[in-house]
Amino acid sequence: MTAPQIVLVGPMGVGKTTVGELLAERLGTGFRDTDADIVAAQGRSIADIFIEEGEPHFRELERQAVRAAVAEHTGVLALGGGAILDEGTRALLADHAVVYLSMDVEEAVKRTGLNAARPLLAVNPRRQWRELMEARRHLYTDAARVVVATDGRTPEEVTQAVLDALELKEA
Repeated sequence: MTAPQIVLVGPMGVGKTTVGELLAERLGTGFRDTDADIVAAQGRSIADIFIEEGEPHFRELERQAVRAAVAEHTGVLALGGGAILDEGTRALLADHAVVYLSMDVEEAVKRTGLNAARPLLAVNPRRQWRELMEARRHLYTDAARVVVATDGRTPEEVTQAVLDALELKEA
C-alpha cells in the first residue's frame, strides 16, 4: 500500500505548498497539492469553481482529489484548507503523519492580505478568517500527529521544525 510520507493541513495562506515543496526536496521525494490537482483537472481556479458551481460542488471535487492523492502519492502531500471539514477525509488521514501548520490572524493578514481572491474571505476577511479557524482549529488539531506554529518563522525554519517534530532525516 502506498501512503504519503507527510500530509500537511492548515488554513489558507499558512504555507503548506511552500513548506511542502521544501520538505519534499529535503526528503528526496515528490510533492503534491490537492488544490493544484483540482485546478489542473477542472481547468479553472478554485475561486471560479466556488463562484460558478458553489462550495458543495468544490468540496466534492476536493474529497475526490484527497482520496486519489492519499491512495497514489508517496511523498509530501498538502491539502486545501477546508479539506479537513469532511469526516471521510479525517478518517482517511487517521493512520498518516499529519502535520498541522498553524498561524494566528495577524500572521494570516501579513501573508495573504486576507484578500478577495480567497472565496471564503470576500467580506470582512479578518472576522471571517477568525470564524473559519474557530470552526476548523479542533479538526486540524485532532487530525494531526504534530502541530507546528509558523508565526514569525521562515519557510526553512518551519520545514526544519516539521522534520524535527516527526524525527525524520533528510535524504
